[in-house]
Amino acid sequence: MTISVSSLPFVRSASGIVSGNVVIGEKRLTIDDVANVARHRVQVHLSQKEEVQARVRASREYIDNAVKNGKPIYGVTTGFGGMANQAIAPEEAAELQSNLIWFLKAGAGKRLPDADVRAAMLLRVNALMQGASGIRPELIERLTTFLNAGVTPHVCEFGSIGASGDLVPLAHITGAAIGLDESFTVDYNGREMSALQALEMLELEPIDLLAKEGLAMTNGTSVMTGIASLCVRDAKVLLSLGMGAHALMIQGLGGTNQSFHPFIHQLKPHFGQRWSAQKMVELLEGSELSRDELDGTHDNRGRELIQDRYSLRCLPQYIGPIADGILDVAQQMEVELNSVTDNPLIDVEKDNSYHCGNFLGQYVGVGMDRIRHLLGLLAKHLDVQIALLVAPEFSGGLTPSLVGNTERKVNMGLKGLQIAGNSLMPLLTFYGNSIADRYPTHAEQFNQNVNSQGFASANLARTAIEIFHQYMAISLMFAVQAVDLRTHLIAGHYNSPELLSPATLPLYNAVRETIGKPACGDRPYIWNDCDQALNEHIALIAADIATEGKIVKAMKDTLSSLSGI
Repeated sequence: MTISVSSLPFVRSASGIVSGNVVIGEKRLTIDDVANVARHRVQVHLSQKEEVQARVRASREYIDNAVKNGKPIYGVTTGFGGMANQAIAPEEAAELQSNLIWFLKAGAGKRLPDADVRAAMLLRVNALMQGASGIRPELIERLTTFLNAGVTPHVCEFGSIGASGDLVPLAHITGAAIGLDESFTVDYNGREMSALQALEMLELEPIDLLAKEGLAMTNGTSVMTGIASLCVRDAKVLLSLGMGAHALMIQGLGGTNQSFHPFIHQLKPHFGQRWSAQKMVELLEGSELSRDELDGTHDNRGRELIQDRYSLRCLPQYIGPIADGILDVAQQMEVELNSVTDNPLIDVEKDNSYHCGNFLGQYVGVGMDRIRHLLGLLAKHLDVQIALLVAPEFSGGLTPSLVGNTERKVNMGLKGLQIAGNSLMPLLTFYGNSIADRYPTHAEQFNQNVNSQGFASANLARTAIEIFHQYMAISLMFAVQAVDLRTHLIAGHYNSPELLSPATLPLYNAVRETIGKPACGDRPYIWNDCDQALNEHIALIAADIATEGKIVKAMKDTLSSLSGI
């Protein structure tokens, strides 16, 4: 009996590996499946159901018969792209496929992270197992073996325009998987070596490609979609942490929960807006630092504004489109990662093949452009909250720049930290610019005259997320210091856990634990400037977020509410 990943809980062992498995060919993969295989080394198994295996065999038989009978099929009995008018003789059909891998071995730049390549391999397996590509089962099994053994081909960060899919990146994966030449290299569980060495250690032989197989392996959106899937996962994490950071900052500012009342958002019922408001009510419930005014009361604030400024009061209306957008892109990526994206495609039931353009990565290009834009908006919102926190005229009595020890006149508080954040936030908004509309129209003899830039867009999204990990770390540091200072204003001590809402306490504690400064009642997080090196704290928090450590786990309920939609 096979076990589907959706019904099996993942258990992280002491080594950090998530136990469980993913069965390919029996169900749709999810973004979480991709992340678990790519990052946590969950094992991959091919469905043994006869109907699944039969489709793969039948599509291969179709190609064999087509070559034998001289049937004209693109990339099988013809050349490629702008040379598709050149006939290929049956005796040259196999050589054509091997040559495809050679002329596509043209990647440039640094290597992609191993997780991105593993995600790409998983998605290629998922596409090929649908039986529309004309490939032998042993090639699919080879990719699966590499995944399970921890053999990751080296793939460059540049080389794909996202038109015929990710030709150049997938050629690097294919050449390594089949053992075409020693110049194809891999990472084997941390050891760099040639693909031929890895095959020898696995006691496997190189595989000679047959007709259509090189095209089936390289023609598709698997690499860009693999990267994009991981970026969507990370975007959900960052949105969840952003909600937690906002909830802490609202408490630090002494804001109200009234603006999140369900009555308001039933009258403007966008899904993301209602989700944001509901989550903020939950996150603030029980706080003694923020104002509980869900009953419709309007407490007298003296000379302060009777209502919160826009960055607090309009939070659901601002975060809502970000949540909606991320979920929309997530749905599109889940369609893409479960799609067959090579050309031509084989209909085994009708004994026919079709020339098509499923390899165009436009959904990925546009989706990743959109993710980067949404992340820039999220960063801008956090930046506005930080600006309120550090300015005494807007912070409701907090010290300038959130200085801890005001008796020490040389203390400048979090001035430098805000400057560091200000250096990152514009980058994140800049990365929100589109690249999907900046394609060359003359690519490959004008054959690929429309292309998606999906690979580039996904790579830019990964870079933006890496920057955002640093920015989120800075935001959380401000949030922790702010609630400590607000606690002192209200209670005369700095023991924030006594006054924080129960739902934000785990996040507060996780940040404190990550930087090695547990909460205490005597001092806030930052007391004197010279007591700590803030750059070290940024690095520790960012690293924990990147690996979905204790800080991300502290927001698991909010994250789950996004993943379950």
